[in-house]
Amino acid sequence: MDIILASDSPRRKEILTNLNIDFISIPSHIDEDGFFDDDPASRVMLLALEKAKGVASIVSEPSLIIGADTLVYKDEIIGKPNDDLDAFRILKELQGGWHEVLTGLAVIDTKKRQKKVVCEKTSVHMAPMTDRQIKRYIATGEPENKAGAYAIQGRAALYIKAIKGCYYNVVGLPVHKLWEVINEFGIEI
Repeated sequence: MDIILASDSPRRKEILTNLNIDFISIPSHIDEDGFFDDDPASRVMLLALEKAKGVASIVSEPSLIIGADTLVYKDEIIGKPNDDLDAFRILKELQGGWHEVLTGLAVIDTKKRQKKVVCEKTSVHMAPMTDRQIKRYIATGEPENKAGAYAIQGRAALYIKAIKGCYYNVVGLPVHKLWEVINEFGIEI
């Protein structure tokens, strides 16, 4: 059975590669802007499921399809920055306190016609940062295309004081939760 990651995310692909899991990456091409749900957990689970279903609809071989969607939440849903100015605004908001990172995870077994959708939540405490530190971080280019405008696995690690929950969830794929779901399907990886 093929394992298919319904994503082209370099971070998600790296996680699965580091776990020695043989997989194929087939990006889902859904319009994420069309999904508005004020509840962050509902939103990421819905998007993860839509991504997995989109890929499931185009594969013919029995497959295990993994869809994921990650967002940052602090009083409101915080997406990816539009530009450097938006990244500055986001990081200014997150620095000096706690925020939540939520990942919706959808797994579809096309052979057994099973699916499961869950949400993993991790709390992250970002240290206080000066405007100069924020601007220097943005200049690295790392905040681009990242939910919350930072990458915990990169230079942003300097500013992360603590996390409560799954580290890999903050990177973009909650590994232990994925293992639990796949085990429920009776599949060993």
